[in-house]
Amino acid sequence: MTLVVESPGLLALVEDSGRPGLGHVGVSASGAFDRAALRQLNLVLGNDPAAAALEVLGGGLLLRAASSVMIAVTGGAGPITVDGDPAAYGRAIPLRAGQRLALGTPTAGLRAYVGVAGGFAPRSELGSRSTDTLAGLGPAPLHEGDRLEVGPASRPPDLEDVPPIGRTGELTLDVVLGPRDDWFTPAAVRLLLESPWQVSPASNRVGVRLTGPVLQRSRTGELPSEPCIRGSIQVSADGQPIIFGPDHPVTGGYPVIAVVLDRHTDRLAQAGPGQVVRFRRRALNRP
Repeated sequence: MTLVVESPGLLALVEDSGRPGLGHVGVSASGAFDRAALRQLNLVLGNDPAAAALEVLGGGLLLRAASSVMIAVTGGAGPITVDGDPAAYGRAIPLRAGQRLALGTPTAGLRAYVGVAGGFAPRSELGSRSTDTLAGLGPAPLHEGDRLEVGPASRPPDLEDVPPIGRTGELTLDVVLGPRDDWFTPAAVRLLLESPWQVSPASNRVGVRLTGPVLQRSRTGELPSEPCIRGSIQVSADGQPIIFGPDHPVTGGYPVIAVVLDRHTDRLAQAGPGQVVRFRRRALNRP
């Protein structure tokens, strides 16, 4: 079974659950930015939870079925059509050979996830089919004319439509301070936790850049590079925070003032330019 890309839209990537456990060789986990949307998608289609799907930034994707497939869309919610007729979000949709699926611009959220029963099946690298935009691993971003191979499919389960994940309005993220909050003045730490921050248009899968008040350091020296994880809030030389996404570098030389709890990092996948982000401090539970 095959799907043909007639338009990739702004950016469409193949993503699965990633390649965790390779930080020691300089490779981040990568994988779907919105992991919850990927799990929903694969549940609807009866796939393995880690099956590869398309992560579509901003809509505009147009796919033509070269053979009959079952397809579904989750994540950021927007118009979905099959040959121009509206189609359901969060439900398995049959596509006959020759029919076209089109995604409009999301009205809630930023990234949609498109999957097929059987999952997409490009060549695997280091145990994953995910595109890592920083390391250059995995399939290239989709281009017009690409043919997407599909794995063996099982029958999708009989489920109700899943709810849209895309959020509007302010986004609140739980964080724990550190490990380098002591490199900043107490006033800067308060500003981080009390100020509204706006998502910058310069954000991507490597990091979500925020704009707001300058976070002043209490130390002026150089920090040796140290390990970083998804959700690390690194403060760059201009005093603005960057939250690391799935394609983050595994080490960094800017101090990390706080870390977004892992369960909230998926929310950043759906945060569009100009959206307001606030941080809520949580205590770090220790055994």
